[in-house]
Amino acid sequence: MKMLIAIIKPFKLDAVREALADIGVQGMTVTEVRGFGRQKGHTELYRGAEYTVDLLPKIKLEVALGPDMIDKAVEAIQKAAKTGQIGDGKIFVYDLDQTVRIRTGESGVEAV
Repeated sequence: MKMLIAIIKPFKLDAVREALADIGVQGMTVTEVRGFGRQKGHTELYRGAEYTVDLLPKIKLEVALGPDMIDKAVEAIQKAAKTGQIGDGKIFVYDLDQTVRIRTGESGVEAV
């Protein structure tokens, strides 16, 4: 089992969700987060005053997948989330030791 975590731009959520559904991903967790990478935020002008936005709004997706699906999911997210601009995001893949569905007690790939 693998855990895929993707940090993407908020306006790309629908495209990424559709791309993952198209390859057969059945569920995910979506969280609104804030952060920065290499761009380290940006400067904005508000009522004549300039201020720095250090933490930019992002979307964090978490998807538990079988090892056979991980490459397809990474590719789908890359294609759907890419704008070509700085701040497109990151994808992280972790090993999952155990997965259990609380309702039925199923474990492993069957629990996903």
